[in-house]
Amino acid sequence: MSVSRRAFLSTSGAALAAARLPAQDPTVDDEIRKLAESAPLSMRFAGSTAEECRRWQEAFSAKLKAALGPHDPPAAWKTTVRSAVELDDHRREELLLEAEGHPALPVYLLLPKKGEGPRPGVVALHGHGDHGHHPVAGRDDLPGVAASIENARYDYGRQFARRGYAVAVPCLTPFGQRLGKKEAYGNQDPCAVTFVRLQLLGKVLLAENIRDARWAVSLLAGHGRVDPQRIGCAGLSYGGRTSMFLAALEPRIRVAAVSGALNVMQERVRGRYSCGAQVVPGLLGFGDVPEVGSLIAPRPCVWELGSKDGLIKPEWTAEALARMRRAYAALGARDALAVDLFEGGHRWNGEAAYPAFEKALSP
Repeated sequence: MSVSRRAFLSTSGAALAAARLPAQDPTVDDEIRKLAESAPLSMRFAGSTAEECRRWQEAFSAKLKAALGPHDPPAAWKTTVRSAVELDDHRREELLLEAEGHPALPVYLLLPKKGEGPRPGVVALHGHGDHGHHPVAGRDDLPGVAASIENARYDYGRQFARRGYAVAVPCLTPFGQRLGKKEAYGNQDPCAVTFVRLQLLGKVLLAENIRDARWAVSLLAGHGRVDPQRIGCAGLSYGGRTSMFLAALEPRIRVAAVSGALNVMQERVRGRYSCGAQVVPGLLGFGDVPEVGSLIAPRPCVWELGSKDGLIKPEWTAEALARMRRAYAALGARDALAVDLFEGGHRWNGEAAYPAFEKALSP
């Protein structure tokens, strides 16, 4: 056998073997990416007048509430004061709220020492992390919390209290002390695991957290030192996402600051996304983050964007803002939607948020 013939047969054999391999079928990732690209978003706001926008907000809000399921806070509850500490500029109370039919809610209440008369209130919501709501309340006396605060300017609840606001800082699910031992989840994402388990019970994890955030609003609104007509909300990362939903669905919120959360689910779902704490079942059939954010209009909202925040995709940000600005413009409140683009990463900034809250929540 000649060298050329041997080479020919070897090549032919490889070609025949390759020909017998089954064709590569599309993977589930391929299918989801295709579905995400063509997501219907059927209820995007396309009007231009205030009347059109108000009708759209009513219809979209109803659709969103139906997708979330129950998320109303209890009308009455028992409050247990677990601890109370007098600090230089505020009093910090660690509370447990309990109501029949609802999981008990741990929450910090920060009461400022400066100022007379009823104070404005802020619900300050935390993001992902092992420490739950402790960093936002400024608990730098706890192990590991000081570093978390330093890395992300994470004590914005305490900063609001130092500016004279009464602040409620609830612990959301599944984070901090409400998670328990993280090791029990192995290498799995607790958000994904908790979402799946609650779905089997007919519940949506995000709706559970919206209820608890609204419960914190009720806590402030019913406090003797708080003016119930002057309440805002703020949060970073998942706290920003939850602040957006809270402001969108809770009319008692007069101003919001959403930090590190201007990313849309149509983009998120294209990757191997697992944060079940942010999932509204079926959302992309009728809208996305910009549509939820548009429900806040015409109330003021500050969107914080770090220039080096790897979770924010600039190619999606411009369109998201344009969709929200359409609703604000229709309601004659174009200037009420503010963007704080700062130099930095995934962290709280506050440079535009604090003045916006002062203006919106003045007596």
